[in-house]
Amino acid sequence: MIRLPVLSFAALLMAGCSLIPDQPATNPSVAAAWPEGPAYRSTAGTTPVPASPAREADAIGWRDVFADPRLQRAVETALAGNRDLRIAVLNVSLAEAQYRVQRGELFPSVGASGSLDATRTPLGVVSSTAPIDATAGVTRRIWGAGIGISAYEIDLFGRVRSLSQAAFQRYLGYAETRRAAQISLVGQVAEAWLAIAADQEALDLTRQTLANQEEAFAITRAAFQGGTATELALRQAQTSVETARASLERYSRLKAQDVNALALLLGGPVPQDMLPDSLSALHQPIADVPAGVSSAILLRRPDVLAAERNLTAANAEIGAARAAFFPSITLTASGGTASASLSNLFSAGSGSWTFAPQINLPIFTGGTLQGSLDAAKIRTDIQVATYERAVQSAFREVADSLAARGTFDRQIAAQRALVQSYQDAYRLALMRFRSGLDNYQASLDAQRQLFTAQQELIAQELLRQQNRVSLYRALGGGWEERSGTMTQAGATTP
Repeated sequence: MIRLPVLSFAALLMAGCSLIPDQPATNPSVAAAWPEGPAYRSTAGTTPVPASPAREADAIGWRDVFADPRLQRAVETALAGNRDLRIAVLNVSLAEAQYRVQRGELFPSVGASGSLDATRTPLGVVSSTAPIDATAGVTRRIWGAGIGISAYEIDLFGRVRSLSQAAFQRYLGYAETRRAAQISLVGQVAEAWLAIAADQEALDLTRQTLANQEEAFAITRAAFQGGTATELALRQAQTSVETARASLERYSRLKAQDVNALALLLGGPVPQDMLPDSLSALHQPIADVPAGVSSAILLRRPDVLAAERNLTAANAEIGAARAAFFPSITLTASGGTASASLSNLFSAGSGSWTFAPQINLPIFTGGTLQGSLDAAKIRTDIQVATYERAVQSAFREVADSLAARGTFDRQIAAQRALVQSYQDAYRLALMRFRSGLDNYQASLDAQRQLFTAQQELIAQELLRQQNRVSLYRALGGGWEERSGTMTQAGATTP
């Protein structure tokens, strides 16, 4: 009577044991600070942010980054209707349900049962004195009701607890993957919306260029009819018009395709009032990143956190594989009543119980247990490398975006100066042509160079704005703390 409580208490103490090894060390081998050089903006005179692994990567919401109301509406629509994000959310729910299933094995499953066992036995089997040809028989009925547990494993060495911990970490990993999908979706919507703005600006430029070319073609045709221009000049002017028309159709097609891409991200048709104006008409659509952000912010990126969770899950599975080498005890027990008649089922003296403990000690398994342990260790090593690569990739993405940010401003300034030079050259060439001092070829070449330079300027401005989106995404969705509170990327702010 005294031993049973003592043994039960000892079993509970043993159930707290765990064979999960310490978390393996990782070494991503990335610099503590961002790269420096001619391609990067100078941070002289700025106060660097102290490195803190606890600094939240999603410290600024997308509403603070994307200021245009139409772009904000597009992001809101995508967060509500995008199917890829919906799948990511459902995967989190699925992982959470699987974790609850695994965690349930830590507790005994208690169930109630009711039964009727009815048998009929020939009289000749029951009594040796009965005639051989007797047709009568004996019918017995046993009614039963009880509560019991079946095959409950006492977690002496933490096998079940290790599997539960692994399932929980995988659930957290899916949650981080969902956050990463949300941040990626916000960035994709912003990039597609900016591409439409660039297409619109290219369309406006092409229409203006086409109008100029048609005017020049009309002048050349009149001169040809008057005998002051050659047919070669006429055909050259015509080719310029047709080239502009082809470009107009090309940009019309690109805009339609980019609108379709945005519709896919939004999960439905794009309202006309959600589409942007030309890129140059937008006033700072994407906020720039302040200087002095610590590289420790990468540790808070959702994909890095997901890799860390997967590493912890794989490490917990080592504990489960180790525990499989040791004895396991399972309990099956039940208690209730039994009676030959239903009316006496709960009468005094009808109580019944069963208790069937079982111990299993592996002796020879043909190497399966060792193979399972080796596989668990290898999976952990894979997750270590995966985590380190995730950090390295994150560092590379941020460094690339910073390098692009440091060069785009200077490149666009030079491109604008080039466009201005071509505009002056085209203006002078056109004046000389109209005054009869030069042929049309000079003005045609100047116009083509101007059109190409203007197209390149639009492309560079688009890349600069999209690079800001890429930097926002590479930093994990944000970079700033405000008023001591954090705002989650993608969350609706009041």
